[in-house]
Amino acid sequence: MSRKNSLAVIDFGGQYAHLIATKFRNRGYHAEIRNPEDPVERFAGYAGVVISGSPNLSAFDEESGTLGAVLDLPIPVLGFCYGHQEIAKHYGGSVMRGRQEFGPAILEIVSESPIFKGIPKESTVFMSHGDTVCSVGEGFREIGVSSSAGSGRHTFAAIADDTRRRYGFQYHPEVDDSQFGEEMLMNFARICGLAPTWDVSTSLEERKAAIRERVGDRTVFLLVSGGVDSTVLGELLIEALGPEAVHLLHVDTGFMRQGESAAVTEIFHERCGDRYHVVDASDLFIEALEGVTEPEHKRNIIGEAFVTVCEREMSTLDLSHALLAQGTIYPDTVESGGEKRAKVIKTHHNRVKLMEEMIARGQVIEPLADLYKKEVRDLGASLGIPAPLLERHPFPGPGLAVRLLASRGETPEAFDPALGARATPYLPAGVEGAILPIPSVGVKADLRSYELPLILHQNGGDALDEVFHARIFSCVPSLVKEIPGINRVLISLTGPLPSATPRPAFMTRQRIELLRRADHLVNTALTELGLMEAVWQFPVVLVPLNIGEKGQELVVLRPVSTVRAMTCTVPILPRAFYEGCVAGLSALPGVGAVALDATTKPPGTIEWE
Repeated sequence: MSRKNSLAVIDFGGQYAHLIATKFRNRGYHAEIRNPEDPVERFAGYAGVVISGSPNLSAFDEESGTLGAVLDLPIPVLGFCYGHQEIAKHYGGSVMRGRQEFGPAILEIVSESPIFKGIPKESTVFMSHGDTVCSVGEGFREIGVSSSAGSGRHTFAAIADDTRRRYGFQYHPEVDDSQFGEEMLMNFARICGLAPTWDVSTSLEERKAAIRERVGDRTVFLLVSGGVDSTVLGELLIEALGPEAVHLLHVDTGFMRQGESAAVTEIFHERCGDRYHVVDASDLFIEALEGVTEPEHKRNIIGEAFVTVCEREMSTLDLSHALLAQGTIYPDTVESGGEKRAKVIKTHHNRVKLMEEMIARGQVIEPLADLYKKEVRDLGASLGIPAPLLERHPFPGPGLAVRLLASRGETPEAFDPALGARATPYLPAGVEGAILPIPSVGVKADLRSYELPLILHQNGGDALDEVFHARIFSCVPSLVKEIPGINRVLISLTGPLPSATPRPAFMTRQRIELLRRADHLVNTALTELGLMEAVWQFPVVLVPLNIGEKGQELVVLRPVSTVRAMTCTVPILPRAFYEGCVAGLSALPGVGAVALDATTKPPGTIEWE
């Protein structure tokens, strides 16, 4: 394909770089991911260039300013976040440290520009940055400002030089949370003179052909969880290679949902017959996690256990020569730090060291690795997979293990109970808060955070009131920004939280079963009230705290709305749902309190570990 009708997306390791290219391709405009080290001559042939954000680069870093030759090309350029700051600096502007923004903000257009054609004067955009443009050079002008709860007004949120066709956005228009972000991207495509001639329907045949070329006459051995990714990949491999060339393995890790392994077997056994295999490896996984508390350590152990079981079963079935297939998708790679400049947020089970070694030896095939969950579902639909299978809530490969927090009972060094009191000036009227002494994984400015949650309750008010929940959701960004050391905000659904101290708690079968029952209760309530489609995913988390005199644990409910899992918001769900959940969960032996996680991503990841 001629690059004259294509965009180059320069990937500086930002969480959303591949999403930029995906958004253009979904609208018929071809886009390719390029590295900043590529020679400038390679960029000269494109119709335009987009510069991504970056997790580890700042406008003040040594590597900053290396794009000069690309920025001097006579083609349109658009930059987001770090890219926005690089454009401003290159043309004589300046950048200041600090003034962080995370999550939604209001963009106000203050000057007309072709990049904003058809965009309302005010709209919601998505922010995730630490540095800010504070002036622009000759030829540039400010075309947008932003404001967000607790952050005030930010100037130069959008800049433009329409003559040189240079544009910069401090926000991320590529994420689904930016209300008119996709329209802004399409405006840039038109500024570049692109024609929407790329046909996404050709992707299916292209993928089948690539699989056949990669596999040749070998057999493929696929790990299937029953989730959307492995289900779609299984069907894709069978269509590309024929059913005789594909073997499937389901591993019961002991961390499956209630009835999950039986449901997976029902899906695949009829389709694949004796080429479908199932193994109960729960003893291996649970014993390997004995005494382990740190999230990254847990994830790596789980991933390595998968490799061990897979290699053992391949040997038993005389399939050691086969290629191992995985339903890895793009967020797995970028959150695991798999891109050159991407930072590790959390290591996915399909990206542990043993698996990376197998990949390096050419023993693994991952045909979906460039896709997001939405694109996987679209691909599955084109394969004819029934909608109920494609619309299932995603379930992580490590299963309930990443929702079962463990602790040695030690108070974290970062724990400061006084922070709860110091949060008071930032809380809505009538709301009180406390810091919980148990950390979780989050993401701030594309970097991993391992910090504490703030839990809130309405003083003398109704803990289940939807209006109260909406009030808290709106102030989460300012709370995370203003209060050091926190990355999540919770709402107590059972009133003021009694004293909460860390408790020794590990990955035991008793705790797994408690979480399994809690998870089943919540999902049953979603189904009965017709709310499964109201959320994209609903993790239920067991947090090892001594709540009150009985020392029972905290259950956290984590409903999320998203499209591609790179960002998320928290939906408002009806009171009746939470009433049923609180009553049912509180009756479970070992549960002392129930809370709602009100945190967007960023700063909180979807899963707690």
